[in-house]
Amino acid sequence: MIIALFEPQIAPNTGNIIRLCANLGAQLHLIEPLGFELEEKKLRRAGLDYHDLTRVHRHPDYAAFEAAIGSRRILACTTKGSQSYHKVQYQHDDALLFGSETSGLPDAIRDAFPPEQRIRIPMQQSSRSLNLANAVAIISYEAWRQHDFAGGL
Repeated sequence: MIIALFEPQIAPNTGNIIRLCANLGAQLHLIEPLGFELEEKKLRRAGLDYHDLTRVHRHPDYAAFEAAIGSRRILACTTKGSQSYHKVQYQHDDALLFGSETSGLPDAIRDAFPPEQRIRIPMQQSSRSLNLANAVAIISYEAWRQHDFAGGL
């Protein structure tokens, strides 16, 4: 599984996601520009000692990310998704794409996906969004659960 963050802005969120990816056995792809430096203390603290256990890839833009992952299916994870995350049949090599904490996925990228590849987490109508690290955890663990937690204990 690939977790991809489009222009993440908050170092501790990315640090938490690094730790999550290590526990999932997932790759993390960061699409620039980033709102922080990868060596930032807050990022290192949140990721604890998991940085060496996670494969982190940086891409200068979305096109470079797409080229790097080849023909894998990308699922756009967005509050504007048309399908609930738990109704998706996840493939082992899916890429889960999340937008930045401040603005989500740009319309041009999100709208390029067919409706069945734009997924969301149900929330109360008065809510705008979840914390990015929490959203990544919810969706990625459902994908892993559907594959019987392959490689896990």
